[in-house]
Amino acid sequence: MRIVSTKDRGFPAVLKKLLTRGETGEQAVEKKVQTILAEVRRKGDRALIAYTRQWDGVALTPSTLRVSPEAVQGAYGALRRDEIRALRYAARNIRLFHRRQRVRSWTFRKNGSRLGQRVLPIETVGIYVPGGKAVYPSSVLMNAIPAKVAGVPRVVMCTPIPGGHINPYLLVAADISGIEEIYTVGGAQAIGAMAYGTETIPRVDKIVGPGNIFVATAKKRVFGHVGIDLFAGPSEIVIVADDSAVPAYVAADLLSQAEHDEMAVAVLITPSDSLSEQVLREIRVQQKDLPRGPLIRKSLNTHGFILRTSDMDEALSLSNQIAPEHLSLQIVRPEKQLAKITHAGAIFLGHLTPQTLGDYVAGPSHVLPTGGTARFSSPLTVEDFVKRSSVLAYSRRALEKEGPIAIGLARAEGLWAHARAVEIRIRIKTGENHVP
Repeated sequence: MRIVSTKDRGFPAVLKKLLTRGETGEQAVEKKVQTILAEVRRKGDRALIAYTRQWDGVALTPSTLRVSPEAVQGAYGALRRDEIRALRYAARNIRLFHRRQRVRSWTFRKNGSRLGQRVLPIETVGIYVPGGKAVYPSSVLMNAIPAKVAGVPRVVMCTPIPGGHINPYLLVAADISGIEEIYTVGGAQAIGAMAYGTETIPRVDKIVGPGNIFVATAKKRVFGHVGIDLFAGPSEIVIVADDSAVPAYVAADLLSQAEHDEMAVAVLITPSDSLSEQVLREIRVQQKDLPRGPLIRKSLNTHGFILRTSDMDEALSLSNQIAPEHLSLQIVRPEKQLAKITHAGAIFLGHLTPQTLGDYVAGPSHVLPTGGTARFSSPLTVEDFVKRSSVLAYSRRALEKEGPIAIGLARAEGLWAHARAVEIRIRIKTGENHVP
């Protein structure tokens, strides 16, 4: 991790690297993913079993693709009571937060017409839970609970099982979240299975959840056939800090993001020379005893920066350009600066609000826009799991009042059949069957 001043000659190159971090180069895996999806669509369960044997070294059969209810209940025995309590506590907070996001149908009347919007939950949602470098029961909670709060009746989950065993944390988290169908398949083939359906795994209407480059590319390929949540990339954090920040806190937060994977982005932006140097020293000290130390070092050496600005306004402006997934404001009176933030997935205010709380227990979903997409997209919410229909009903009085306006607009566009569909209703009363 290195310190770069915004006045340095090399700063434009660093900024360009940060602003283009979302360009993940998925073209390199596009052809392979396309082949996988085509195989799953054509061969169904046989393709899933073959790919699972090839990449995870696990021999499955159609009957073992789905986790049994007995295995789910048995997973509770593998966890300590305090671990189960922690999952349930987090689940309660997540439900409490997302219940406030519920949207309802509505109508209003105007000049004899009735107009409105009908809101219904999506019928079937598929959740992908990664199972590579770490285990993510929190991802189960953060994806499934908003769907259940929205009223989705059927939520299914796919997760890989390298080594042939599914982590009991995932099973308990799924049970707490209300998931009743769990399938032991991962990668692009799992996305294909949920998008197209196989003999065992049902076709879903929307797929959510993070994954590696193969999973992300597969989600892009099936989008349109099914809905998806986000084009998720590597995890990232930007910390904007001043001299009031505690160097140990800042360093710990940067390291917490860097331990996700080698592509994770961790950036400190500060006008403070002394804080920059102290944080750099703290990082060197703290990372020594971390189990994922080699991975962290690679992440920070490649994608970690301390950007030294001339003042706080420049720091906040840089943050808005980067549009980070996580933004931590470790400054004096952060609430006063909040109005200046225009692009961020989740904003953590103050010295005592580590991003880790948002990952696990606070309540908002940790499924957030990455790669700069916070400029135009939002965190996963209950609204991602409902669909809306417009509802229109006209009386004769309303038809005769607004119909001529619609006729004029249709004719202006050269759509004469559109105009006639209104004219004929004005000329022919209900119950008659021909133009008089």
